[in-house]
This record gives sequence, structure tokens and C-alpha cells, in this order.
Amino acid sequence: MRLARGRPAAAGAIAVALVATALTFVALTNAEAATLGSGSYATTAPAGTSGPTGCGSIATNPRQYVTANAPAGAVPTNDWWSSLLFKRTDCNYSSPLQAHPMAFQPSAGGLGVSYTTDAAISGTATGVGEYHYPYTTEFTIGVTGLNAPNTLVDGWTDWTVTPSWSDGARTLRTTIGHGLPFVYARTSGGNAQLTFGGAPAVWSNSGNRVGFTVRGHDYMAYAPTGATWTVSGASITSTLAGKDYFSVALLPTTTSTPAADRTALANTYGQYAHNHVTGTRVGWSYDQGSSTVNATYTVTTTAREGTGSGTVLALYPHQWKNLAGATPIAQTYVSARGPMKILTGAGAFTTATRFQGVLPEVPAVADSSGADLTTVGGYLDQITGGDPLAGFGNDTYWTGKGLGRAARAAEIADQLGRTAQRDTLLAAIRTRLTDWFTAGSGETGRLFAYNQAWGTLIGYPASYGSDQELNDHHFHYGYYIAAAATLAKYDKAWAATSAYGGMVNLLIRDANNPDRADTMFPFLRDFDIYAGHDWASGHGNFFAGNNQESSSEGMNFANALIQWGIATGNTAVRDAGLYIYSTQAQAIQEYWFDSANQNFPPAFAHNTVGMVWGDGGAYATWFSGEPEQIQGINMLPVTGGSFYMGYRPAYNTVNYNEMVTNNGGPPTIWQDVLWSFQALGNGDQALANLRANPGYTPEEGESRAHTFHWIRNLAALGTVDTSVTANTPLYAVFTKNGARTYAATNLGTAPLTVTFSDGRTLTVAAGKTATTGAFTWSGGNGTSTPPSSTPPTSPSPSPSKSPSASASPSTSTSTPPAGSNRFFLRSGPALSTVAGSAATTQTVTAANGNWDGNPHNPVTYQACGITGPTNGTATQFTFHVDAGTAVGQGIQARVSYDFTGAGTYGRVETYRYFATDPVVGTEQYTQAVGLSSSTGTLSAMNHGCVRLELWNAIGNALTTVRIDATATEGRQSTVTIPYTVS
Repeated sequence: MRLARGRPAAAGAIAVALVATALTFVALTNAEAATLGSGSYATTAPAGTSGPTGCGSIATNPRQYVTANAPAGAVPTNDWWSSLLFKRTDCNYSSPLQAHPMAFQPSAGGLGVSYTTDAAISGTATGVGEYHYPYTTEFTIGVTGLNAPNTLVDGWTDWTVTPSWSDGARTLRTTIGHGLPFVYARTSGGNAQLTFGGAPAVWSNSGNRVGFTVRGHDYMAYAPTGATWTVSGASITSTLAGKDYFSVALLPTTTSTPAADRTALANTYGQYAHNHVTGTRVGWSYDQGSSTVNATYTVTTTAREGTGSGTVLALYPHQWKNLAGATPIAQTYVSARGPMKILTGAGAFTTATRFQGVLPEVPAVADSSGADLTTVGGYLDQITGGDPLAGFGNDTYWTGKGLGRAARAAEIADQLGRTAQRDTLLAAIRTRLTDWFTAGSGETGRLFAYNQAWGTLIGYPASYGSDQELNDHHFHYGYYIAAAATLAKYDKAWAATSAYGGMVNLLIRDANNPDRADTMFPFLRDFDIYAGHDWASGHGNFFAGNNQESSSEGMNFANALIQWGIATGNTAVRDAGLYIYSTQAQAIQEYWFDSANQNFPPAFAHNTVGMVWGDGGAYATWFSGEPEQIQGINMLPVTGGSFYMGYRPAYNTVNYNEMVTNNGGPPTIWQDVLWSFQALGNGDQALANLRANPGYTPEEGESRAHTFHWIRNLAALGTVDTSVTANTPLYAVFTKNGARTYAATNLGTAPLTVTFSDGRTLTVAAGKTATTGAFTWSGGNGTSTPPSSTPPTSPSPSPSKSPSASASPSTSTSTPPAGSNRFFLRSGPALSTVAGSAATTQTVTAANGNWDGNPHNPVTYQACGITGPTNGTATQFTFHVDAGTAVGQGIQARVSYDFTGAGTYGRVETYRYFATDPVVGTEQYTQAVGLSSSTGTLSAMNHGCVRLELWNAIGNALTTVRIDATATEGRQSTVTIPYTVS
């Protein structure tokens, strides 16, 4: 949701010729409406409306600002660099381009460079507040004498762009991008030039390299071999020895970095200085068995001299926290998103992100007495007593809100066996979607029109700049796709590509097209591949860069792709949704919530932001200064795809309490949305709040039926259990009072058996959602089989802490009895197959530095005398850890296997560190965090040993680990090894 900020301009008639693609399209002719299966869309905008507007003839010719080298097809929008192409206020150059770690701003003389490391913070602790790392020119990369009238776009790849300048005599081309600490330049007509506001502080000038410092930031410029740099006044120049290329690198140094270390870094970077980045590309895959989305980010380089390859890449927190098989160097960059870790010599890297599941709706498991069931039924009656879509506006956003409200109610009615109410809601959805998906001759409203010049599909009536600025298409269209996914479960004929499914796919392709070969729309328009989240503004023409407010509406789109893809058998759409959802779920935790308290500037007095900007964040919205709406806009709509907001349940309480503090009391608007978010952290309290305030006014896209259903059932289910995954996308696991409830949905036509990572299985009937471990209103429980081995014990909600045991890192060794491969953490420290007799805690000393991947003062547990073959599984562990109220803490584990007991470890597994929350009470650290690195392969044990090392990787405080607990006490810390022990 955003304010409309466009300037009106009429759109001309557009003739369209579409090509067939993998998502099935038909060829079109010059016509006012184009058919697509049973649906149709306009090929000209309705009279009196407009499409994108901007400088000059950009409305009809966005390619006026690209060169002949730029890729063919639809131009991208909604990116970090969009103001370079989609010019609206600066018709010659662009607004600052927030690439990270650097920012840039083109001018007549070339490319301005900025690296801001001190946040500018404004506002109050309880009111609207912002933080920014504002652009400030430190120097300009150019060519002597360059005075270009504008900056064009010479090309783009998945996360880079190449701005281009020419004044007729001189030219400059630079390539910049997310995560690139280099600027790569090509020149003609003059010498390479770096210009400054005053004389630069040069700390090295030798041969083809010159190092300089601006505002405390160190840079190194690399000219071709044989060239030199000349420092004169406020400029540094080079003839480049007759060549046409050079690069400038930002070094990850500070004022306290020793000169020798700075030189060493400059030399390391110098190995890759002339490997110019000429392409970037993401590819993703979904490993259903492990519920992991693997994304590989590949960089193509062209050696301007020599035959080298690889480059230097800076990774955002959501990337390096899920990094697979690579080790960053010790130094980091400052960015508006938090510390960026650095890979040197990289040609690619892969993230392995756990997908924790979604459902069509939270399952009905509560109230066997029937009183609450009657309440929900009455609320459903209120919705279906008239037109379920009455009272909603006709524009794309508010139509979508109405469709979303109806779809949630339909899912609930189906779970409760109220088929008449369900069918009433589905009929309303079908009628409204069919209306929008049909463009009759002369029709002026409730239709979509394709704009060929921009390669975009615009719904009319438009709203919030979705037409003139191409804002928010993923926000608006996500509601349509989600409602269509609900309808598709019950009306497969309507959802067929030959019927109206083609129109749903058309909306997907416009907002976030997963097909690179499709020239009708850009690839992943709204999703910033490297930043890991969507951008809402089509033009991004703000000093602070692009922005996005409602991250949750972006997730509604991603969840809709998953649900629609599964309902229609379109795995390409499903997997695109899984990639966007799993990646953005991590980004939201990092950049909107900062739930680990690591990324916001320390002086920023908020625990969340309403808006993320390219250069920072704001506790604000485009439309309101009310705390309920600043925080609530990143919570709605509440759906079965909203479980990602509960990955860190303690944070939900922190977030909700901040809203209460800033509001001066409990919420008075959007209570239902806020209580629903609260329920993901504390369902009992949210239910108490709901019951105590029956007269609240529902948020426009919510219903009393859905809010009551959501909160009442989460109060019974507990919190999302992220330690367990399943081999289907449609699942969830919840934990309350040490007991797990497993849920899964089957959209197929035959029974489905779902296997969970702890060994539990659940058989789900066709077309049903099933649960185990709880009573369901609709009788939808499936057949459940417990795991063959004891699953990890779930945490108790008790926040109490036991007295600390010794913090000594000494090792004690135990010998297991035959047949046991599960070890308890015991005092000593030791590993034992026998549980303790009374719970206590082991203290792990503070890191006081960064020891990620490197055991530092570890507590070491060991067991020996193990004999037996491997059993085909993997190491599993559950450690109940607590850092109290300390922030920025991360505990790490390494498990090593000595196959013969000779003291040589043939298999070493280092797991990613676990970022603890700043709330008193234990959390579960499990193998689900994933491996940071591993060496060797497992082999049979012959009187071998297993060793566990636990240490604090980051943070300045102690961490405790719960040990010696009995089964009755629960929360037992254990390690299960992948062996059949004899």
C-alpha cells in the first residue's frame, strides 16, 4: 500500500504481438482485446486512463534512455537502479543508486561514488523515526573533459547495471551492482580521471595502482599493467597505457586497520581487478526431501588482461547466514542492511535456505465442546448473508483485499464442513475474477490492459500509482492469484489454462515472471534477486533509493505462487514461489524486523520498521503515523502463508510490546491484525485480548470469522516449530507445552503420506488438511505414524534458568552401552546415553570477537568405545540454549567423528551459529540451521569416538546450555549420531 505519486498522461493505442512461452500464451493480432483461453485482456488502455509517465516521450518509449547494446525485450522496473532508466524527476541522470556496499550517482562528469558508514537517525523513540546511510559524493569516476548531457543504460543483468556516458568526443561505461566492491570502467577520448572535492589523501602510488582515503574510507584504483597514476591537486589521472579499462575497489578497512593489512587486502583484491564482471545470474531448485531451497548466484567475468577469473563479492546477512560451502574473510562492509561479509576469488556462491512450510489456512484443532465452533459459524453467516465482496472499491488493490477476505473465509468454511457457505464464497470469487479476466469491447473498468512499450499488465481502475509509476503490482495481484488458488482447489475446470488459468499466469508473469525466455515481461520485475526482497516503487526515483512498505503483502504474492502452482500442477510457478518466499522470509527477519538485533544502527530506537529504503529504514508508512499501522502494514494479510512471522516467537512479543508502548496503550485500530501476529508468539495472550475486546472494528481485509479462527487455533497449537521440516510444501509443525502438532494439506486426488524430518509420518486424504496430536473441528485428522526413533524433545515455555555449572572447557569421556546412538549432554562435561537426574546448565564463555567457524574456548563433550556401521541418516542434535537478555549472541557447534579412537577425526561437521534472542528462556539450537562446512566422509566405527564442541561465535556475553535434564523435566540437550551401534 502506497500513496499515489504519479503525474497524469494519456496512453496511446498499442498494437501487440505476443509470443508463446512456457506459461502458455497464444499469438495476438492488432485488436482492442486479446483472448487468452476463456479470458481476455485489453491491448489499449481504457479511455481517460494512462500508463507509465515520466520525462520526455518515456510514456511510449522507455528505451529512449538505453543504448543499442541493452538487452532486447521488456525493460525492467522496480529495481535498485530503476531511476537510471525510469526517469521522472531528474530527466538527465538519476537519483542515487543504492548498490551496497557502495552507492552511486551519475552526473555530467561521470559516476559519483559514496560509502557512508555512519547512520543519520531522526525522529523519536516512540514516534515516527528513520535511519539512513545517505549518499555523499566522495569522488567521481570519469574521463578528462567529459561533459555528457545524460546517462544512458548500456546493459543490465540480474543484479548489475552498466550506466553509459557520451559527450560526442569522450565516452565512459561503468558496471556496478549489488555486492560488488569494484566499479569496472571502460573509457575513450580522454584519460581516466578520479576527481575529488579537495586533494585526496594518497597512501600508495606504485606502478598501475593508487590507494587513497576519503572520509576515512580506503580505495584502490587499478590501471592496466604498464600504466601509472598521476596525482595533481583534486584529481588522479592515468593514460591507462593506451588501454581502455580500469577499476576502483572499496577496501573493507577502517582507521584502525594496520597499514600492512590494508596493503595485503589491496593485493588480494588486485588479483581480480581486471576480471570485469559482465554477467550475473541466479538459479534455484527445491529439494523436497530436505525442504531446502538452494539458490546459486553466479558471476561471469571477462579478463581484460591475463586469463584470470573470479571476483570479490560482498554478501548480505540473509545470504551469509544461509551460505553453503564457502568461508568469508574476516573483514566486513557496513551497509544499510547490516554487515556484509566478503568472498574473494568467487565465481559463484550458493545459499541453502530451509523452507518451513505454508498451508491454505491454519488448521482447525480447537474446542471439542463446540462453543467456539458455533461462534465461528455465526461469523461465517455474517459474511455469506449478502454479497461477500460488497463494500470494497473497484480498483485493483481494494478488489484484491475483498477477494482475499472471501478466500480466507472459504477455506475456513471448508475445514468446518460448511459446504453451502464455502460454495457461496467461491461463487463470489469466481464471478469477480471472471469479470476482471474478461475485457469486452469498449469496457472501461474491471479489466487488465497490456502496455507493450513497457511490457506490463495494468489493471483498471488502477490505484496507488500502479498505472503511472508501475507501483505495487505484486501487492495487488497477489490477492487475485491467492483467491484463484483457493478456487482452483474446488473448480479445476475454471483454473485450466484453456479457461481462466492463463489470465492468472499472466498476472504472475507481469509481477514476477520466472521465465527468462519470455520477452513480453521482464524477469522477476518486483523481486530484487540479490537484496532478497521486493521493491514497491516502479521508478525508484528517491534520494534514499527504492523502498518497500508492506513486506507481508509481498509474501502474500509469494505464497500465492506456491498455492497456485501446486493446485494447477505448475511446478515452475511453485518453485519460483518457494524461492521468493524462503529468501524473502529471511530478509524480512533481518531488515524489517531485525529479530536478531544485529542490523539496525545501535542508536535507532525501534525494533521494527514500517518501510525499508535503499539507504535505510523508517518507522513510518506512506499513509499513517499510527504505531498500529506502521507495524501492522508488515503483518497483513494474515493467511496460511504467514507462519514465517512466527519463526522467532519471542520477537513477536517484543514487536507487539513496542507497539503498545509507542501507542500509549493497547491498539485501538487494526487490533485483529496485531493480535493475529501476537498469536504466533503467544496464542493464549492473543486469545485473551480478543475475548476481552469483542467490539473491535475489523481491518478492511479481515473478517471476524478468520481472526477468531486464526487466534483460537494458534492458542491450541502453540508456536511454529522450525526444527522439523516435511517432504511437501504444504505443511506446518507447531509446539506447545512440549507437544508437537503436525499438519499437512493434500491438494491431489489420492491419499498422500507426508514424512517429517523427525521421522513422524502423516497420511492425508485427498483434498484435505490433516493434523495429528489434536482434535479437529472438521474431523480432518489423518493417519499418523510416530518416528522410529525418539524425536528431539520440544522446548518448554518456562523462562526459568537453573544455576550454572562449571564453565571449564575440559573434556570427560563416557562409553555407551550397546545399541544406543543418542547421547545426552551431561555434567563433566560428558556425553552419555543415560539422561541426567536433575537439570542444570553449562556456561559457555563469551566470544568477545568473531569466531564464526573457529572453536574458541569451547566446551567439549566426548564419548568413545563406539562400534557399528553408518545408518544412512545424518547427525541430529537439540541443544536448549539461552543468552538471557544479551543481544548479538550466536552459539556454534562442531561434531567430529574419530572412527578408530586413535585421535584422528575423519569427519568434521561445523554447523552455522545460532543467533539467540535477547529474551530470558531457552531456545532450541538444532542441526536444522545447516552446515557451515564439513570435511571427510562417514565410515564405520570400530571403538571410535564422537566429539561435540560448543562455543560462542559472536557476542560479548555468556550463553548457557541446559544439561542433565530428566525426561520428566524435558528440554533435554542431545546428540544423535548416524550409526547403528552394536
